[in-house]
Amino acid sequence: MSISLTSEQERFIQSKLQAGKYRSAQEILEIALRLLDEYDRADTAAVKERIRSKHYVFDPT
Repeated sequence: MSISLTSEQERFIQSKLQAGKYRSAQEILEIALRLLDEYDRADTAAVKERIRSKHYVFDPT
């Protein structure tokens, strides 16, 4: 499978790699997918809303 990222998403991933927090883009995507799975399994609308509003807003700055 291949995926396409926006320039903004690529810069975001590169900034995380340059900061040394992650070893590879693959590691970053694995974490993102794990978080997406947790989000999908959230029981209530309130939990999903809290996640949407506070924790998973994409902000590359």
